[in-house]
Amino acid sequence: MTRLINFSKAINEALEQAMTIDDSVICYGLGVDDPKGIFGTTLGLKEKFGGQRVFDMPTSENAMTGIAIGASLNGIRPVMTHQRLDFFLLAMDQLVNNAAKWHYMFGSKACVPITIRLILGRGWGQGPTHSQNLQAWFAHIPGLKVVMPTTARDAKGLLLESIFDDNPVLFLEHRWLYNLESDVPEDVFYLPLGVAACLKEGCDISIISCSYMTVEALKAVKTLEKNGISCDLLDLRTISPLDDEAIFSSVRKTGRVLVLDTGASQGSFAGEIIARISMACYGSLKQAPQRLALPNFPTPTSFSLTKAYYKRSNDIISIVGEIMGKKIFLEKNIRGSLHDVPGEWFKGPF
Repeated sequence: MTRLINFSKAINEALEQAMTIDDSVICYGLGVDDPKGIFGTTLGLKEKFGGQRVFDMPTSENAMTGIAIGASLNGIRPVMTHQRLDFFLLAMDQLVNNAAKWHYMFGSKACVPITIRLILGRGWGQGPTHSQNLQAWFAHIPGLKVVMPTTARDAKGLLLESIFDDNPVLFLEHRWLYNLESDVPEDVFYLPLGVAACLKEGCDISIISCSYMTVEALKAVKTLEKNGISCDLLDLRTISPLDDEAIFSSVRKTGRVLVLDTGASQGSFAGEIIARISMACYGSLKQAPQRLALPNFPTPTSFSLTKAYYKRSNDIISIVGEIMGKKIFLEKNIRGSLHDVPGEWFKGPF
């Protein structure tokens, strides 16, 4: 039976089910018990599970992360929210030098089962300090798993898997995905980390993506198919660990590849994927691999700058057309008159 719910509701449902399954799961962080419940993702949790398991925290990111580490070493499974990825940068020492290394440093005898929810992406001109996409930075750290779901179904299944993983997981949610709906099972289910999803099968080019860029890729693929270009579209879902097998299998089939990234081009995870493809699939490549990521500048604020800074479906179509040697007519991107709106289908939040 089809049950359409949005990404935000799927996160909320996963949290509720995890806390019902295991009394050791707690949920805390900035704004967790606010009236809007972090874009709706934590609504109703405090009322159901009480203030000892669902609570706000003072604005001290490093301290609250240290508390989560201590709690996790004593049998608690914290799910911690920092609202914006940018805020979490104040806790990098706790993340890198404690959470990520603990299992290794103590000979696998101790675990730090923390799930850290971070919101990334753009919205109403938040600019350089509120819209950063730093997933490649996190993926660089041994001992961390980095999850970036696109669909509501994946958000629920991957979050449940992350919460019950015995080591730290960064769960990155793009703000433009919260209103996207998909068919999500009502029952508890788990999706393994490190397994990509093939959303479209094709033979001409592999498009590798994750998070919001997969939405743009799906729009691009429709236009490309109308122009006779068959695309293999992989949604990575996690960028650490990476699903090398799925990536290599796709590239060996098509011989061409475009990797999409919401982060800056320099040092991007897209570059890491291309490096792996070049080493493992060199003989299968018909052309040099390409990537589409953001320029190496801080995130701009004004509409006049953001409209040229961010990448959309037309950018994907243009690059694929160049790779395939085809001139493709580009439809006008739907942006409306508002600042930072992905399309007419978008309902918020900003």
